[in-house]
Amino acid sequence: MLEPLEVTQVYRRCATEAFAFEITSELESLDLLSGHERARDALNFGTAMRSDGFNLFVLGTPGHDRESLVGRFLAEQAQRGPAPGDWCYRYNFEDPSVPLALALPAGMGRALREDLDGLIEELRSAIPAVFESEEYQNRLHELKQAMGERQRDAVEAVRREAREHGILLLSTPNGFTFAPADGDTMMAPEAFEKLPPEERQRIEQKIEALQRQLTQAIRQMPRLAKQLRQQANELNAEMLESAIGSPLDELKERYADQSGVITHLEAIREAILFNADSFTDEDADIPAEAVFSRFQINLLVDNAEAQGAPVVHQDLPTHQHLVGRIEHQVHNGTLVTDFLLIRPGALHRANGGYLVLDVRGVLTQPGAWETLKRVLRAGEIRTESLEQAYGLISTVTLEPQPIPLDVKIVLLGERLLYYLLCEHDPEFLELFKVQADLEDAFDRDPEHEAFYARMVATLARTAALRPLDREGVAAVVERASRLADDQRKLSARHRDLHDLLLEADHWAGEAGDRVIGRGHVERAVAQQLWRAGRLRERSHELFTRGTLMVATEGRVVGQVNGLSVVQLGEMAFGQPSRITATARPGEGRVVDIEREARTGGRIHAKAVMILSRYLASRYAALEPLSLSASLAFEQSYGGVEGDSASVAEACALVSAIAGVGLDQAFAVTGSIDQQGRVQAVGGVNEKIEGFFDVCRSRGPLSGQAVILPRTNVEHLMLKGEVREAIERGQFRVFAISRVDEALSLLTGLPIGEADAEGRFPEGSLEARVAERLAQFREAVKQARRAEHGPADGATGNDSDEEGDGDAS
Repeated sequence: MLEPLEVTQVYRRCATEAFAFEITSELESLDLLSGHERARDALNFGTAMRSDGFNLFVLGTPGHDRESLVGRFLAEQAQRGPAPGDWCYRYNFEDPSVPLALALPAGMGRALREDLDGLIEELRSAIPAVFESEEYQNRLHELKQAMGERQRDAVEAVRREAREHGILLLSTPNGFTFAPADGDTMMAPEAFEKLPPEERQRIEQKIEALQRQLTQAIRQMPRLAKQLRQQANELNAEMLESAIGSPLDELKERYADQSGVITHLEAIREAILFNADSFTDEDADIPAEAVFSRFQINLLVDNAEAQGAPVVHQDLPTHQHLVGRIEHQVHNGTLVTDFLLIRPGALHRANGGYLVLDVRGVLTQPGAWETLKRVLRAGEIRTESLEQAYGLISTVTLEPQPIPLDVKIVLLGERLLYYLLCEHDPEFLELFKVQADLEDAFDRDPEHEAFYARMVATLARTAALRPLDREGVAAVVERASRLADDQRKLSARHRDLHDLLLEADHWAGEAGDRVIGRGHVERAVAQQLWRAGRLRERSHELFTRGTLMVATEGRVVGQVNGLSVVQLGEMAFGQPSRITATARPGEGRVVDIEREARTGGRIHAKAVMILSRYLASRYAALEPLSLSASLAFEQSYGGVEGDSASVAEACALVSAIAGVGLDQAFAVTGSIDQQGRVQAVGGVNEKIEGFFDVCRSRGPLSGQAVILPRTNVEHLMLKGEVREAIERGQFRVFAISRVDEALSLLTGLPIGEADAEGRFPEGSLEARVAERLAQFREAVKQARRAEHGPADGATGNDSDEEGDGDAS
């Protein structure tokens, strides 16, 4: 006779006697990656490998608190690494649209920025002072005076020669003109006409020659003006050199070992000399302030205060947040930008260290995944807008020089996303060659229970919570087994435990206790279930009021209570389902109504097919199965998926065939194979507790029971109310290995074994099934004889009368 499970079999308590402490504050902290040895080795390997493509993907559920676990590990690794240098952008005097990258040792970028700002301030006062000095004004006046004299001398030479030949050089509003002289005045036209022809001809020829001389002298004036400008520029350069030479030389000496800085300082010198007009002319094309702004640097990454390699967590990994952006300002209604408006991204800040990203965030941000792969392939950071990257705009903008990249990318994501990327992105495994797979559960044995106590102590200490006593730790260990759905395992999801400890600490505070005990932990669990239990209560209320019909007492033919689990967010609860079956003579078909109505999933359809093959091989091994049967989940309006109801369906079908009622005080879960062996299913704790709650809500318990696979016994961690009812004998749990055991419990009849002649004992379940199937076969034969007539029926050819028992 099959006996129900004992309380010790449905719940594994944690023995506090093995704990060598009174409260957890006595225990030393441990690394929370302890226990995740496979993942730790992968992290050690991935961070040590500096070759291209050995980036990391950390696999685990959100409940692992992956970011904290990995963050602490990377922080320790980063402390042992060198601090990376600074990165700046400087003005490109040859091509302003391509700002130049400047690499500096850590901390030097800040110093250089301050030195250049100081240089600019010094030049703002020194350069105007030079051009306002008396020396400069006198020398410039001398140059202009000398040049003016040269211009006057050229004209005066022509004037003197003309005078020698009796010709005057006159100045008019339209320029210069020549005229015959009459003493010191211009000869009157009448007097000129009275001159002899030879004299007039001589004067005219001389005037023509003088005009050529004057033209030649005037043509030399632009050249003289150019010479004046050159001399003035030379003077300006000389004066500027006196103003800028000392401060620039001082900076060059200070940064003598930084070739990039020296190049920039030389470019500053040349720019000042080239744009001398900006400091002397108020209407210059380029104002002095615009020239000064080009001398600054844009300190993109400042590692002056870095201690070791950087560890950057980017919670919103958009394209711009990864590679940086170029900002714009509105000037006179137009968007303008320059190298000072380049802003860094997470890759810039993490360069030389580690960048931690959530893979779901990267995949959901437009273009971010392709940007990340492109950067890793190229080994450099190119700051550009998403529109530029995809050629969607043609606006003139900056194209900063790419910055070399040396970073270790650490992606955090679920296993499903990892395997989907492996399958659908051929570049993924080339760029992320190291997977760090976190454990979902630890083994539960005395050694690991002691380890778990230290882990609980570490979590409590890190969160500044009250310590736990031994019973409190035992309660957490037991809850961890329930979260793992396994008596032999402990949940490795740190976030769930952290939240549980926070809530238990709150209830300890409410009670005024200084130590967290079992009562506080159990209250925290109860409150979690209470807060998330509204839908569960409304669902179970439908059974209590009879809206959803489920019998919990009496016997009914072809009806059994199945068990299912409803998952809503992180809340899961079980509830019973009424499974019914019908059987009549037919062509060997088992109709799955859920499949016909397209509310059943593929796994459920497969389970029904296996069930039909089991029935055919068991009850019609040597002859056709003359049966037309149907299965349905009554009042099921969603979908039916999974194979955990196949034991219940088998019992319902056998009951319908034999005409034997099934005890409705039982609920059944389990999967079967074609040999009738019962296989493990999921969610057994929730299923048992769901049926228990429904039965209790209808009145006092009277021995209701759940039948489950024997291989699921080690997964049981039932709540306290169920355990108390089991201990009082008001509720039972049976574990089975074969369908026959479930049928025996449900029908109350012995199964029976066939004798040498194939006959079953009188009163056994198998005898009733065999007798009923024989009646079905006879009914089918008679129906066919009636359909085809006596002649056909006399042949005795019944070889193709029945079908083969396939499910539909």
